[in-house]
Amino acid sequence: MKSHQTAQTMKPATAAKKLGVYLPATPAEFQEGAVSRAELDELQANPPEWLRELRRDGPHPRPVVAAKLGVSISGLARGGITEALTTEQIEALKQDRPEWLEKERATQAEVRKETARLKKRNAERAEKGRTAHS
Repeated sequence: MKSHQTAQTMKPATAAKKLGVYLPATPAEFQEGAVSRAELDELQANPPEWLRELRRDGPHPRPVVAAKLGVSISGLARGGITEALTTEQIEALKQDRPEWLEKERATQAEVRKETARLKKRNAERAEKGRTAHS
């Protein structure tokens, strides 16, 4: 029996997520067809103008917006941001520094600090466990 090598494909939504772009802002031909692993690799290695423009100017999907603002996706929702934003809109928020954004950034900083603390503690415990068994 001969196995046929078929190209692994993904839905446009999955490919857009991997590329960090907002699917409704991509060209129609991207939205309408399946994307192979090779095509995704090519888009990442040599992004066409439309992809470079989307990454630069947006609109950006919520995970990208959250990262650019330094908050969580939940923090965006609590701040009333439920849609994709352009780079210009993100920069305006950074300049305006609304109260919700400052609060969410502080919350995110605490979460990162706690995560680092737990990671360090777990590493120390693992090290103690290795030395105790030696």
